[in-house]
Amino acid sequence: MATIDNRLLAAYRQRPIAVTALCVLVILAIQAFFLKFMGQTTICDCGTVKLWYSNPSGPETSQHIGDWYTYSHFLHGLLFYSLLWLLAPRMPIGLRLALAVGLEAAWEMAENTPMVIDRYRESALAQGYYGDSVINSLSDTLTTIVGFFVARVSPVWLSITLVVATEIFMAVMIRDNLTLNILQLIYPSKAISNWQVGG
Repeated sequence: MATIDNRLLAAYRQRPIAVTALCVLVILAIQAFFLKFMGQTTICDCGTVKLWYSNPSGPETSQHIGDWYTYSHFLHGLLFYSLLWLLAPRMPIGLRLALAVGLEAAWEMAENTPMVIDRYRESALAQGYYGDSVINSLSDTLTTIVGFFVARVSPVWLSITLVVATEIFMAVMIRDNLTLNILQLIYPSKAISNWQVGG
């Protein structure tokens, strides 16, 4: 294992951009293959690809390139960068990016398993949820990459401000956000569900 690690680091030092790009592309390919294997559609069953779908609980949420939950994946990038900066500050930035993409892809694959899809459906806003299309899932991972790079070039205070502001913005606009999403996934609350549907 140490030999493989040393070879990867040696290859990275020689061609950091090429090695990073290759790692990211391989991870995205694995993600797409897994989703197809799990029976997810490549694009929306409606037959069109929209840049933005605005109904957070509509039947085409998580089926197009972007929707309200795209903001949450941007936050994933900010948070993954911060986490890896704390845990592996000496790791080359390209390998940290590849690891962040791997974490996001792992989440995308996990959330499209029947167990997690069924768990999501316990939330009031996700009762019609049946998983992500491949194009939406890959778009989510690419958005995470954007968040990662924003965190890379931003001071810590700005990253924190972006996380807080985005969470508040989503809560106001659609009564959902990353925090509520995780909470409802781990421990669904009827009170939160009632609030989310305007009760």
